[in-house]
Amino acid sequence: MERMASEEKDGSLNSSVAQAIDNAASLEIDQPTESTMSSGKKVDKNSEVSFQAKSKKLLSSLWEKIIGFKRVVQEKSFRFCRGGDELEQARVYHFWPGNNVFFFKGRLICGPDPKGLILTAIAISLSSWTFAVHVASDIRNPAIIVTSSILTTVVLVNLVYVSTIDPGIIPRNDLGTIDAGKRRRRSRVVVINGIEVKLKYCNICNIYRPPRTCHCATCNNCIQEFDHHCPWIGHCVGLRNYRLHVTFLLTGLLLFAFIFIFSCKSLHHKLPGDGNGVIGLLRNDPETVALTLFSFVAMCFLAGFSCYHVYLIAINQTSYEHFHQKYVSSGNPYDKGILNNIKEALLASQPPSRVNFRADVEPGWFGGLSDISIK
Repeated sequence: MERMASEEKDGSLNSSVAQAIDNAASLEIDQPTESTMSSGKKVDKNSEVSFQAKSKKLLSSLWEKIIGFKRVVQEKSFRFCRGGDELEQARVYHFWPGNNVFFFKGRLICGPDPKGLILTAIAISLSSWTFAVHVASDIRNPAIIVTSSILTTVVLVNLVYVSTIDPGIIPRNDLGTIDAGKRRRRSRVVVINGIEVKLKYCNICNIYRPPRTCHCATCNNCIQEFDHHCPWIGHCVGLRNYRLHVTFLLTGLLLFAFIFIFSCKSLHHKLPGDGNGVIGLLRNDPETVALTLFSFVAMCFLAGFSCYHVYLIAINQTSYEHFHQKYVSSGNPYDKGILNNIKEALLASQPPSRVNFRADVEPGWFGGLSDISIK
């Protein structure tokens, strides 16, 4: 009996061992081995690399087709551009990729939004007209009317000039002419007066920006010695119109200070003797009160900006450079001393425009390809 029990026990043990071996074998079959998993990873990685390579090749060929299509369109449309009832030769300003607006066949170049320029011109003209009608006529001094008229004319001429001139637009480059290897380098370093300056690559204009150049998002152009995009003139302020901008600020300050002083004098004479004071002035002469308040606000605004730009001229920095603290750690390579900085900003000859917007368009032209000299 004991022998039979032991045999049964051995048989059950053998059967359980056999079942365990079968389970292990099935587990080996179901689960991949380490070598199988590593080979699978290699296959997945290779397929991923091949997919990325194919995607890059596809995108590159698609971009080349887009550039080719653009050139074909330009070559077919460059010859003539319809203007009125006649056909005229297509010029650069017809195809300029920036957001600028051109007038008088490319002779005047403005920013994309003229609302600020129009409001500024209306505010100056309306202030001068109100002063002539309600203030100067009461003082009855012809010299005051003549002086205010001259100042108004000078301010408006400066306003028109600073908002219709090329601020220093840098010519663009054709992406198809730039080597792909060079495009990978996002910046270059040049040495100016012993200080290293980084030149960033502009992805929109496809150029390495010259020193002190920045791309204006509003006008969609790279501007040399970019100061800021002024909403009051609706245009960029850069190398070629910065002097005009400072002149506009100073002459505007003189005009509104002149208006404010004589408006206060007129209000003093018009004060009612019944003790009503300001309420009596508002009832009897609201135009002069409004003109006095507006001229005071404009005078403070222009005085602040004028002092700030005089300071920037003295240290030879732009508003953009000063706001972003460009030379805190490295020092300013353009600082030549206060007198030389003022002479450079106000007395140096104005450089010519880098882009001839009235030039005839040639086949293959794109954005005014030009060599950029770095000073």
